[in-house]
Amino acid sequence: MSEAKLSPLDERHRALGAKMADFGGWAMPIEYPGGGVVREHTAVRERVGIFDVSHLGKATVQGEGALDFVNACLSNDLRKIEPGKAQYTMCCDESGGVVDDLIVYVKAEDDLFLIPNAANTAEVVRRLAEAAPEGINVRDAHEEFAVLAVQGPKSDEVVSALGLPVDHDYMSFDEAEWEGRPLTVCRTGYTGERGYELVSRWEDALALWDALLEAAAPYEGLPCGLGARDTLRTEMGYPLHGQDLSLEITPVQARAGWAVGWKKDSFWGKDALAKEKAEGPRRISRGLKLTGRGIPRAHCVVRSTEGEELGEVTSGTFSPTLGQGVALALMLPDVAEGDTVAVDVRGRLLEAVVTKPPFVEVQTRSN
Repeated sequence: MSEAKLSPLDERHRALGAKMADFGGWAMPIEYPGGGVVREHTAVRERVGIFDVSHLGKATVQGEGALDFVNACLSNDLRKIEPGKAQYTMCCDESGGVVDDLIVYVKAEDDLFLIPNAANTAEVVRRLAEAAPEGINVRDAHEEFAVLAVQGPKSDEVVSALGLPVDHDYMSFDEAEWEGRPLTVCRTGYTGERGYELVSRWEDALALWDALLEAAAPYEGLPCGLGARDTLRTEMGYPLHGQDLSLEITPVQARAGWAVGWKKDSFWGKDALAKEKAEGPRRISRGLKLTGRGIPRAHCVVRSTEGEELGEVTSGTFSPTLGQGVALALMLPDVAEGDTVAVDVRGRLLEAVVTKPPFVEVQTRSN
């Protein structure tokens, strides 16, 4: 891990004794001592958790016509939102495969801020920069900004304790200031709980992290690693690029067609995706809930009760909320919700029921 990039909070994570691992070339905390993933997961579902997600990419697209340019490239329709709003979207290739999924923040018609996944930032920036007409500047700002996520039913109390605004609609943001430091307060997150993502300058991250943990302490809030972030998002059925979305897994197959602006004149991959949608995908993502003990993992084969191969798991984990295994799996399109299937986990066939995500009901829905 010596060559991995370091978060601006790296010294804080190590001082807390965090277990570190590589995420998209970044050394990031998986879990902290004292209870690990389950304790941190539960804190977010019941109270509040603070995450460092500064490994996520950041990029700017600026110049006259920037919004229409990006809209002609990425899948979703930016014309459905207005400045001050954010949108989940995808960067696809011409085959319809997903280069990355990302969030676009519309600051103005000529000023957009993008948050791609860490490992894919350079490629997203490259594709946009090569396609950009004269007058539109695409810039990688990966290590200029930190991102801290405050997630859970008590997130409003923690964020407001810093004097920051909390009266946002879901997928909206405000430009704010904390102790003279500029930051963006975004009503976004990857856990299903009500929450915020705070985008600060890189050099302000340490002070902001300390203040958030102090504000969370009265609610028994915890610093949370990316292990809990993964179990939380899987319980909600949220896709992870590289597993549930990829160059080989299209938005149609991933059941993410809601993030595609089908009526737009153009976007990268439109023809291929429209054809796949019209003909029907050869495989489709479904949720699985195990009925007994066992934990499904990515690439586990899914079979019918008669032994026919139906597909494979793309994401699987133990759900701390349910106390059982849950998964997302790409399967043949005729597999239906309510069907009983078997997941092959190291030679053991574990019964599971095809279930529509989310697998859990959250206390305070994100929208």
